[in-house]
Amino acid sequence: MAQKIPADLRYTKQHEWARVEGELLVVGITDYAQEALGDIVYVDVGASGTELDKDASFGAIESVKAAEDLYAPVAGTIAETNEELKSAPEKINQAPYEHWLVKLSGFDKSEVDGLLDAAAYGAYLESLG
Repeated sequence: MAQKIPADLRYTKQHEWARVEGELLVVGITDYAQEALGDIVYVDVGASGTELDKDASFGAIESVKAAEDLYAPVAGTIAETNEELKSAPEKINQAPYEHWLVKLSGFDKSEVDGLLDAAAYGAYLESLG
């Protein structure tokens, strides 16, 4: 099945997406990730104020099939968490690019530029078979 890969986002090989919104970096999981997980039943992310290194785990997401760690695409501090997902984690399955997990502050914009663009992420997915 063809994956949705919005061109305005950046991506990681762990299947997180990132979008700069002013001074914040909005982070979620990709369509590929939510599809691979199946029905998402639980989301747990770090608290606001948590400082993260690039590729550090900032929480976990669970589905009926699996549990996976979530990884910070860049270094930064959790400024906000999406509280809505605590009671309705299935929203990620319905619209993975609309329902973000955390917003990071204090990140380096050049690190964001180093993430995969839509074409590179699409090529990476193709390489996974």
